[in-house]
Amino acid sequence: MRKGIAVSPGISVGTAYCINEIFVKPERKRLQDSEVSEELARYEAARDKVSIELHALQTKVEQQVGKDEAAIFATHQAILRDAAFTNKIRKWIVDDRCSAPAALQRLLEEYTVLFSKANDSFLRERLADVRDVVVRISSHLSDMLHSDMPPIEGSLILVADELLPSQAVNLGNIDVSGIITQRGSQTSHAAIIARSRGVPAISGVRGILKQVRTGDTVVVDGTAGVVEINPDAEVLSAYLKLQREFTDLRGALAENRDQPAITADQVPLSIMANINSVRDAQTASSMGAVGVGLYRTEYLYLTHASVPDEDEQFQTYVEVIQASPGQTVTIRTLDIGGDKTIPYLGHMQQEANPFMGWRSIRLSFEHPEFFNTQIRAILRAAGACPDADVKVMFPMITTLEEMRRVRLMVRKAAAQLEKRGATYRRVPLGMMLEVPAAAVCIDTIMSEADFVSIGSNDLVQYLMAADRDNPKVSHLCQPLSPAVISVLAQIIAKCNRAKKPVTLCGEMAGQPRAFVLLLGMGLRYFSTSPAFIPVLKKLASSITVKDAERVLRRVQELKTTNQVKRYMKQQLQELAPGFNVMETV
Repeated sequence: MRKGIAVSPGISVGTAYCINEIFVKPERKRLQDSEVSEELARYEAARDKVSIELHALQTKVEQQVGKDEAAIFATHQAILRDAAFTNKIRKWIVDDRCSAPAALQRLLEEYTVLFSKANDSFLRERLADVRDVVVRISSHLSDMLHSDMPPIEGSLILVADELLPSQAVNLGNIDVSGIITQRGSQTSHAAIIARSRGVPAISGVRGILKQVRTGDTVVVDGTAGVVEINPDAEVLSAYLKLQREFTDLRGALAENRDQPAITADQVPLSIMANINSVRDAQTASSMGAVGVGLYRTEYLYLTHASVPDEDEQFQTYVEVIQASPGQTVTIRTLDIGGDKTIPYLGHMQQEANPFMGWRSIRLSFEHPEFFNTQIRAILRAAGACPDADVKVMFPMITTLEEMRRVRLMVRKAAAQLEKRGATYRRVPLGMMLEVPAAAVCIDTIMSEADFVSIGSNDLVQYLMAADRDNPKVSHLCQPLSPAVISVLAQIIAKCNRAKKPVTLCGEMAGQPRAFVLLLGMGLRYFSTSPAFIPVLKKLASSITVKDAERVLRRVQELKTTNQVKRYMKQQLQELAPGFNVMETV
């Protein structure tokens, strides 16, 4: 048995297919002078083949999956054309007499060291993009075909060091029943794709590729974060039974997707979706979401080689809004950091601790040209969709002054549209609460906010001073810790007293045990991954607010996270039998 990080719940039993196995570190022998020109030509020929390959993939994925998913290949083309990328490879071949594969490996190692210092999940995804391109070029240099998807049919378990971006977007074309990766996090490509498609997945299983081979029978317990390799008959039989139970439960829940979210004592709830793209919005609607509680617009920026212009953003936002007709769509402005190297932001100073540095709204204030463009595009999209309840949310608001500054900048953007004679609409402006300082001063800050959205993922790690993607301290990032429960209860109570709509849009919203506690705190607006929407609707119909309030009162008397977990597991089993199988905490 191997243990990892549970990132998508469920049980799956299948045949392993190991990928990323063929990328072996090349021998670093020094080229002879006579070999340099030939090696340069060999590298450039491989690079050109990859460019053609990426163009074909972009066209294919756009036709078969969607243009949002296909945009990742435009990013890879930009990396391939990047002068710094190419010049370093050429320099090492010419000046240092490196072979092309060795130069590529050297570049990848350099990027790995650079990006690892950032300690940020989104930046690590950019490293995955670089690795994807390097693997493609190296495959052509070694005459090995880069496999975009397994050439075998039937249900399978993907096992990889990490799931490369181009592999992630192709998962819709194959029957994947489980995913295991050595690296990754809750925000990795593998995790996001797995959750959106309801595929059990585990990340952070170190050394798994040394223990599993293609063809092995593998069990993925995405609820407990456990991997079983070639289990004996007794263990296999037990997991097959669990798999059937989980499948039956998910099937029953799917029938509930079109029902309204309402508790057993008839209290209505709003269960919305967290999305990254137009396709996600369409998926959310099909899963029964009553709107979008969080549209992460950074995906639009991170999958483009240059800043998307106002018209391109406008069109994308309109498509997202139209995918949720007549419903709430909350659009979060660009939420990236100075540590996330986006070429068109220009030179950005390296920071010792970028995760708490120049990022989110702080970066937007320093780049008003990008910020104003995005605001204008959103206001225009709202004007083009008058039946939708469009809202704008600003990330990492920390002080009252920041919220006031945001309002001023939105007024200026509206004035620019007015001057142009453009159609637009003023929309509610809200704050994303993810900084402890904002939680302490929420009474003051929300006087300038029309609504509040709690970003529990970042709030939890800031409260606990622990990076959730760092395995040495991630055990501290527990949403069921007494400290987190206490802070959330205070935030929700204050918002309700002030009659400010409050939504929670972190991973907590999709976890049944946390959902019960949040309901007891008075939360009525939830935003989660589309796959969990039917789960929460069914769970809500099984419990009363009175039950949730009783459970919360008892939890607030407990002293440790483990005590809370044990109690909530027992209470969930009593209130809504079967839902513990959906848990990953």
